[in-house]
Amino acid sequence: MRDFAAELDARREAGLNRTRRLVRGPQQPSLIADDTSLLAFCSNDYLGLASHPEVCTALTAAVADVGVGGAASHLICGHHDYHHQLEQRLADLTGRTAALFFSTGYMANLGVISALVGRGDTVFSDRLNHASIIDGCLLSRARIQRYPHNDMAGLADRLAATSGHKLVVTDGVFSMDGDMAPLRELAALCREHDALLLVDDAHGLGVLGERGAGSLEHLGLSEQEVPLLIGTLGKAVGTSGAFVAGPQLLIDYLVQKARTYIYTTAMPPAVAKATCVALDLVEQGQARRRHLAHLIRRFREESKALGYQLMPSATPIQPIMVGDNWTALELSRQLEDRGLLVTAIRPPTVPEGQARLRVTLSAAHTDADLDRLLTALAECRPEPEA
Repeated sequence: MRDFAAELDARREAGLNRTRRLVRGPQQPSLIADDTSLLAFCSNDYLGLASHPEVCTALTAAVADVGVGGAASHLICGHHDYHHQLEQRLADLTGRTAALFFSTGYMANLGVISALVGRGDTVFSDRLNHASIIDGCLLSRARIQRYPHNDMAGLADRLAATSGHKLVVTDGVFSMDGDMAPLRELAALCREHDALLLVDDAHGLGVLGERGAGSLEHLGLSEQEVPLLIGTLGKAVGTSGAFVAGPQLLIDYLVQKARTYIYTTAMPPAVAKATCVALDLVEQGQARRRHLAHLIRRFREESKALGYQLMPSATPIQPIMVGDNWTALELSRQLEDRGLLVTAIRPPTVPEGQARLRVTLSAAHTDADLDRLLTALAECRPEPEA
């Protein structure tokens, strides 16, 4: 039998052991975690909508109307009118013809990728894509070519050398680095080499674009240029679930072929109703996005001045590069001692030797909150080597 205990011991010795925190109360910058009051800079609630009173009111009203459970899969009797309203709302926001609502972003990537390609096909995936994309590629049984991060020349060579059905899949905003994919160049390459393009914009939706429609709106890319868009609703939108949006033909195809859509119970319809209200707040959230952009600029300027190494990100994801696992854990601990929750991210989530603190900013943070973080970072700054 496999020695599971030894594997766990090895993880602990390498500084890779992970633990769960017990959070009480609403998700907001000021959290009660493990019975301690902390100011969190590690949430993906980028617009501060997870506990917004209008969204909470919509959810409770919908529960009173339709109950809690989804009760069945969408193709049996679980596809509620509230799900349908949400899909139409998502298609409208993203400028796509149609949309399909999934239970999670992980399930969306598994289902969509494994439906679009199979044995004999080829899928091209950025090396820094999210685990759900990687697993979707593996599940598809297609040939997988992982191209170097955002390397368009390398991808072009691989596309040119490959025949048959081709799918290119990328994050829009990369979850651990915070940088964006070169989506205009990707769209042009896919047109040139007759490849289907799929963008997972989990961390761009709500944050980027005038209406918060994400990376594709930000860059002005149409459905013809980027046929398929995946987005999650548990980050900037503040609720739960995910979706894929694109041409009606491909959405109809996915209804027939995406196993993680077909063979699972539908999400509670009340969540879909509350999400429609959250999307109204996203679309009207220009002031939130302006404040968030202000916090991002401040953090980058002032943390760089403190001597910290940042990555080239203009998004709410602002990693502080550390390198060593134990050093990252120690910096996280020192910040927590000062009442701040900033998570250390270690392999395999990031490559070996690239452990970091993943600072995430929210429109719910104030300038005073950011002052606290910057002051603590100044106090915890490692002494320069002699």
